Formats: sequence, C-alpha cells, structure tokens
Amino acid sequence: MEFLKDWFNRHFSDPEVVFLAIFLLVGFAVVITMGDMLAPVLASIVIAYLLEGLVGILERYGMPRLAAVLIVFITFLLFVTVLFLGLLPQLSRQVTQLFQQIPSMIAEGQKLLMRLPESYPGIVSPAQVQEIIGVIQQEIAEFGQGVVSASLASVVGVITILIYLILMPLLVFFFLKDKRLILGWFGRFLPEDRRLADTVWKDMDRQIANYVRGKFWEVIMVWAACFVTFSLMGLEYAMLLGLLVGLSVIIPYIGAAVVTFPVLLIGWFQWGWGADFLWLTVAYFIIQALDGNVLVPLLFSEAVDLHPIAIIVAILVFGGIWGFWGVFFAIPLATLVQAVINAWSRQRSAERRTAPGL
Repeated sequence: MEFLKDWFNRHFSDPEVVFLAIFLLVGFAVVITMGDMLAPVLASIVIAYLLEGLVGILERYGMPRLAAVLIVFITFLLFVTVLFLGLLPQLSRQVTQLFQQIPSMIAEGQKLLMRLPESYPGIVSPAQVQEIIGVIQQEIAEFGQGVVSASLASVVGVITILIYLILMPLLVFFFLKDKRLILGWFGRFLPEDRRLADTVWKDMDRQIANYVRGKFWEVIMVWAACFVTFSLMGLEYAMLLGLLVGLSVIIPYIGAAVVTFPVLLIGWFQWGWGADFLWLTVAYFIIQALDGNVLVPLLFSEAVDLHPIAIIVAILVFGGIWGFWGVFFAIPLATLVQAVINAWSRQRSAERRTAPGL
C-alpha cells in the first residue's frame, strides 16, 4: 500500500494531470453511455475536420472565415448530392442482383463441398461435409431472419436517416462557422495553467486531422482504383465491390483481410479456377500492396505513430465497447491516449531535470 501511495503522489501531484485524467475518464464515459445518441454529432465533427483544411486554405488567401465556410460548405453539399444521386441507384441495383444470385451461389458451393470426399477421401468425410452444409444453411436462415427484421424496421430506419440528413449539415456548418467560439467555450473550463493540455491538444489535433483527411482520400482513391480495375476485367458488381474495398481501409489490417473474401468469392463464382480469376487475384493484391506501401506514406505525411499491435488492440477494444463507431474512431482514440501518455512523460522528465540537486 505504501508503494502505491508513493507512486500516486509522485505521478498525480500535479493538479493539471489530475484534471486531464478526470476529463478523459468523463469523456470516455460519455462516449460509451451516450455514443449512439451522439452519433450525428460525432459524424459531423469528422466531416468538419475534413472540411476545415479547405477553409484554412481560403483563409490564408485573405478570405473572411464566414465566406470561406459558406463556399466550402456549399461545395460539400453539391458533392454529396451528386455522389448520392449518381451512385445510389447503381449500388442499389447491384445489391439486388447479388441477393438474387445468392441461392445459385450456395448451390454451386454445395456441389463443390460434395466433391471434396471424392478428391480427398483420407482428409474429408461425407459426414463432415454434411455437417458443414448444415451449419451454412443455419447461418443463412439466421441471416434471412435478420433481413426480414430489418425490413420490418425500415420505417424507423428511414425516419432516422431523414433526421440525420437534416441535423448533420446544420451541425457541420456550425462546427465550421463557430469553431473558435466552441473551442473558447471549452477553454473556459480548463485551468489557467494548462501546458500539458495544450501539448496534448496540439499533438492530437495534428495527428488526428492528418489521419481523418488522409483516410478520406485513401477511401476515394482505393475505391476508384478497384472500380476501374474490376470494370475493365468484367467482374460483376464492380461498383459495390470497389466501395467495399475502399471502405475497408478505414479498419487497418482487419478490413483488408475481411473484404478479400467476397471479392475473390464472387470472382470464383463468375469465372471458376481460370486465368480470369488468377488475373483478378493478382490485380487485387497489387492494389492492396500499392495502397499499403505507396499511397499511405504519401497521404500520411505525419503518420500516426502507433504500432500495428496497438492498432489491432484499439480496434478490438473500442469496437467491442462502441460497435461501428468504436471501430471507426479506434485509431483517433488510441492516438489521444498516446498523446496524453507522451505529454505526461515529457512533463515528468522536464520536472526531474529541473528539480533541485539534479
């Protein structure tokens, strides 16, 4: 007990450290308990982060902030409108076609499984194949029940989407327009001596802003590259699969591993074990390699300094706590924790160097 008391007094004797720790704990508690309710606000903050860079560029050219915000905001609304009107019909059509072909895909997969005991009699038995088919059928039945339940709740979903479509543009506009006012209001609750908090904010703001904007452009570029490649190769559902691959980059490592399965599976159902399937596999993995080794270093000039193990742990922990939004914000939240630890360590080192007798 005496050891713990000495450790606590040594590390938490600074009131600023205590305040920052309480602020982070309260922030995490709010996110965990009210994350679903605050989802439009958090999504709007992310969008405002994306647009703030453009607003800053216009301001550096001498344009007043309100005029810069209006130009960027209107351009953003036009971009989103064109994107939705141009892509939603095509995506909806491809999703419908995919669901219509799922029964034939399942039948083809069952035929392949039934041939395994003949090809590998010492490894796979007919009983094992029947057990696998039974599990697959059970999973498909549960998935179908989920689809029916979702369709029954579609009215509520449409109302929620309409509310989001109204609320989020308003929130984005006011986050951009009143950025300094909002930050000033939050600053009133911080202690006057907030060197540690300022250090954390500068480090976090730089890294998270770079991460969010970089991820946006990475999604767009990977989506476009996959769509063009899949279309030129004649792969079905090129737009849908390209979108899935583009969105997968939001979840490092895990996203790429998960989305590989539907891309190769649909290619196999369309072409079988032929040259086209081989070329699809090669092209897909070339895109993934270029994304990881060329695109990411170019986009993330100030890369988030997190070890791959830390990224995977953050995705698992925050995803388990907060679902989709936990996965989406896993790296920014992990960056925040890292910024706090780094700033705290630097401050403790500085205090030890300036202490009397050292």
